[in-house]
Amino acid sequence: MTENPALLTHLTRIAEALERLAPAPTPEFDLAAADAFVWHADRGWLEPVPSVARVEIALLQGIGHSKDALVANTERFARGLPANNALLWGARGMGKSSLVKAVHAAINAAAPANPAQRLALIEIHREDIPSLPALLSVLRGQTRRCLLFCDDLSFDAGDTTYKSLKAILDGGIEGRPENVLLYATSNRRHILSREMIENERSTAIHAGEAVEEKVSLSDRFGLWLGFHACDQETYLAMVTGYAAHFGLPYPPEALRAEALEWAITRGARSGRTAWHYIQDLAGRLGLEMRLT
Repeated sequence: MTENPALLTHLTRIAEALERLAPAPTPEFDLAAADAFVWHADRGWLEPVPSVARVEIALLQGIGHSKDALVANTERFARGLPANNALLWGARGMGKSSLVKAVHAAINAAAPANPAQRLALIEIHREDIPSLPALLSVLRGQTRRCLLFCDDLSFDAGDTTYKSLKAILDGGIEGRPENVLLYATSNRRHILSREMIENERSTAIHAGEAVEEKVSLSDRFGLWLGFHACDQETYLAMVTGYAAHFGLPYPPEALRAEALEWAITRGARSGRTAWHYIQDLAGRLGLEMRLT
């Protein structure tokens, strides 16, 4: 049969087409390859991140209580002791995601050089929440302890993926792997939009029960840390702290006046506003800013 050239050519084309349709093999990963990874749900792959964009934990001002609580919780987890999933919620630009990355770096700085004994920070994007069970199956049984990090977590009307997160926080039948902890940030205390909660209240037979079901999502985080808008002095402390850390030579009075004007033009005082001003100042001074 294969002596027929035309038939052989036809069969070869069919085989090549089938190979193209077949799913690509899942790439291998090595949790010892880096201290941070990004989860790619479409490929089921953990991409190593050689260098994490972060600031030193000492530079995070105005969040002392939240800083201490998250450090203590993470230290316990790193030592193999019981620890809670954490929800960092509140005002924009006040250092929620910066604190998670800074705490991870601080804990690892005090850890042994052996990668297996250092925490792995794994970022999962909000749209990939439904793939959490697949990610946990990858991490289950691994010896390295992992912090899952989901930044800017929120759910809007019509979004049912929050149910996947609830199951993971509760642990499901298998339970949450002992080597995994989830840290999430959100601008909303209850993660869900007000429109979403109000819609449930208006359409449910028992409105109170429907709202309770929605709100209970944030209750599944054992540790709640609130971040609130800072006052003027805290904002200025952030600015002067950044300027001193990066060695920016600038008169204190001019620094104060410009920083206040910068905040007024943006209508907000926050760590992010302070950081943006310092970046502008360093650029005008012709100086580089290197994050470690």
